[in-house]
Amino acid sequence: MKTIVLLFLLAASIATSHGIEHGIDYNIYPLRMKSGSGGHYINGITCSSWRLGVEAHNIIEWKTIPQECEGYVGNYVLGVEYRQDSKAVNREAYFYARSLDLIKDGKNIWVFDVDETTLSNLPYYANHGFGVEPYNSTAFNEWVGLGIAPALPESQKLYHKLLSLGIKIVFLTGRLESQRDITVKNLKDAGYSTWEKLIVKDATKYKGKTAVTYKSSERKKLEEEGYRIIGNIGDQWSDILGTNTGNRTFKLPDPLYYIA
Repeated sequence: MKTIVLLFLLAASIATSHGIEHGIDYNIYPLRMKSGSGGHYINGITCSSWRLGVEAHNIIEWKTIPQECEGYVGNYVLGVEYRQDSKAVNREAYFYARSLDLIKDGKNIWVFDVDETTLSNLPYYANHGFGVEPYNSTAFNEWVGLGIAPALPESQKLYHKLLSLGIKIVFLTGRLESQRDITVKNLKDAGYSTWEKLIVKDATKYKGKTAVTYKSSERKKLEEEGYRIIGNIGDQWSDILGTNTGNRTFKLPDPLYYIA
């Protein structure tokens, strides 16, 4: 029993350490033996179970995370577990890719989403309640316009490994055409040096359409151009559902927001 208590205290001490990145002081919330603020059980919901439901796509079409889960989600996305979960997904993606006997004709591509897949908006969400606050397009687009989103390290490792296998990269994002230039700059500044295509959303053409419809349509165009989608990775289910999804899909964790 003493050993268990000591281990928990050590974990809590590590989790409450601070780090500064991009001028923002991140506070990693103390690890909880229970769910919710202060380690108390939440009536009607356990935050870890809620996150599982989100990742399994059993909980859908939600607008914000439960108010009571702000501390839990903050602890998760700023802590080691989020990095480990991301690493597990990207590792499996690489193991799959390297097992393939690919035709070397320059037509093999891997589709990457951008936000919360290749670039991280955690500096923004750390200042906006980790998904508790309703989405504010003006505030978020101002953040995007800064062009300082850091790379997700695990996804970036996959990116480089895929390039070494001769697989070309296509970025398919819900960001708008007006954000193309800043997205290009941000990607390059974050260490993504080369890609086959960067597909951004035509707001007029896809007005009123879901992300599933938009991304399915753009993937279909890629295949009509002769590309083979070897793999497809994103943080939202709408990144990997629909049609023309590729030979295999991979879902990264994201309890911050939901896009249909």
